[in-house]
Amino acid sequence: MKESIILKAASESLPVVGESTNVNVKDFIGTVWNNFVAAIPSIIMAIILLIAGILLSRLILRIMRKGMEKSYVDKTVSRFSYSLTKIILYIIVATIVLAVLGIPMSSIIAVIGTAGVTIGLALKDSLSNIAGGFTILITKPFAVGDYILTEGAEGTVELISIWYTKLLTNDNKTVFIPNGQIISSKITNYTMQKTRRVDITFQISYDNDFRVAEELIREVITKHEKVLKDKEHTVRLFSQSESSLDIVCKVWVARDDYWDVYYDIIAQVKDSFDENGIEIPYRQLDVHMR
Repeated sequence: MKESIILKAASESLPVVGESTNVNVKDFIGTVWNNFVAAIPSIIMAIILLIAGILLSRLILRIMRKGMEKSYVDKTVSRFSYSLTKIILYIIVATIVLAVLGIPMSSIIAVIGTAGVTIGLALKDSLSNIAGGFTILITKPFAVGDYILTEGAEGTVELISIWYTKLLTNDNKTVFIPNGQIISSKITNYTMQKTRRVDITFQISYDNDFRVAEELIREVITKHEKVLKDKEHTVRLFSQSESSLDIVCKVWVARDDYWDVYYDIIAQVKDSFDENGIEIPYRQLDVHMR
């Protein structure tokens, strides 16, 4: 009798599982619906701002593109600036929309910062090349068509992109150099100036008169039609080496005539020395025995 009374009391005190579950589901759906209804004004406002932000961004980009087309900005620079501005504008629009939806600004900034750091670490070398390319296009240490020497490569610049610079060497090889390496290294631009100086050193024997050799060299450079006559030239005894007297010849020429003048002067001076008995000595060593 006592056992039946205890079992009855226990059964009356236990909740009914099916009824409790139904109540919880109804409460959950009701809560979600109420929150959705309460958020409708924010959602509508966010949609309006999203549409307005996209339209405004496109208007700004259109104005920017037309302005760049009328300016003298390099095409690569304009494309890079256009893409960068587009990304920034869309990030600003997305941030505003998320803020209107009630997401804390601190959380948004934290997510953007974390994503920026992660992408930056993953693309460290690529970002360095992009920064280098942008720096080259802005500062212009060289341009397409210039003949340069950098990173051990020498040739004519064929392309300057955001990622790399393409050179064409004299023996028809194509060299691709990352911009990050170029901007941090020494760059020699052979075509930036309109004129260049040709420096050649001639060696003669100690048995010859160096003044006669100097005069023969002056005759050669005076007769050469591509040597600039309005600039001062130098033909002087430069040093007394172990086996020769060294005479330096420095003449100014137009940029595009450099190699023609260089090779012509060497050949013509050699012919003149031979005709006048000026000896170009071999390296020699005098040994004295005691």
